[in-house]
Amino acid sequence: MERPAWAPRSIDISVPSVSRIYDFYLGGSHNFEVDREAARKAMEFMPGLPKIMQANRAFMRRAVRFAANQGITQFLDIGSGIPTFGNVHEVAQSASPGARVVYVDHDPVAVAHSEAVLRDNADVGVVAADLRKPQEILASAEVQQLIDLNRPVALLLVAILHFVEDEDDPYDAVAELRDALAPGSLLVLTHASYEGIPLPAERATGAVDVYKDIRNPLIMRSRNDIARFFEGYDMVEPGLVPMPHWRPESETWDPDDEDPWAFSGFAGVGRTA
Repeated sequence: MERPAWAPRSIDISVPSVSRIYDFYLGGSHNFEVDREAARKAMEFMPGLPKIMQANRAFMRRAVRFAANQGITQFLDIGSGIPTFGNVHEVAQSASPGARVVYVDHDPVAVAHSEAVLRDNADVGVVAADLRKPQEILASAEVQQLIDLNRPVALLLVAILHFVEDEDDPYDAVAELRDALAPGSLLVLTHASYEGIPLPAERATGAVDVYKDIRNPLIMRSRNDIARFFEGYDMVEPGLVPMPHWRPESETWDPDDEDPWAFSGFAGVGRTA
């Protein structure tokens, strides 16, 4: 397999990557056949996975615009993945010129590609770090340089927490990040769940097993368990809901017009007091 210029020499391109699988679902070009093969296996059980990811990205863009309209000009995106069209910095800086964004990911492919794409944007930084180690993120040079933790920040944990197992204390990590943020900060979050998937959970488990096989377990939490991540936040209306229901852009939006797969999982935004 020929290694493209954007793939760091240090990574094994014969092993599937969650970031590259996600890129494939979104129609991106930064993935390999090994990633596409894993994605297709998962789609044998959950054919609507690309639609779920598209709904996830659409929610993220709406939430970033909401944050910018609330006067927030700082964004910390943890588990950011490979930048694609309409990513956080593009949406934030379009809505609020000069907005600052720090992307954080532990996948070297995501980090390398982000650095290449964002090299000429002085208001955006990229950090190689892990959500499970919040202090390393907060102490990074990029966060220290670009993010003023004494002012409100939009913390994005979009499609990342379902890759953190309970034994790794995801609730403690989220609480640690919350405690570092100024009042008026926002938590923007999406999370996978069996609730809302338009097929029996037993069938969807097949897709979950594919992620387990590539050593990136996908943890499907209940709505109540997902809501626990918002402890210490006041929920922004309409609360924790299926992704298309969170502040749709059109007043004439009709849920019956949406693909049923788009309602899989939950999304929400919370504000610190």
